[in-house]
Amino acid sequence: MLRDMIEYIAKSLVDNPDEVKVTEIEGEQTAVLELKVAKEDLGKVIGKQGRTARAMRTLLGAASAKAKRRAVLEIIE
Repeated sequence: MLRDMIEYIAKSLVDNPDEVKVTEIEGEQTAVLELKVAKEDLGKVIGKQGRTARAMRTLLGAASAKAKRRAVLEIIE
């Protein structure tokens, strides 16, 4: 559910939605979601002063709290 949400948001933002890849790494207490996009779309995902990335992390935090687990978003270059 969390992975699908991040993937949907990222694909909506970028010019190359086929290049969007979200990998979920399960830890004991935390799930790490790694987001990879095309190099030219990196700025769109991060946003001015990191605002878009911060908004995505806020949404992920709210959704993961509702699911009673912890998740963090890593944007991979």
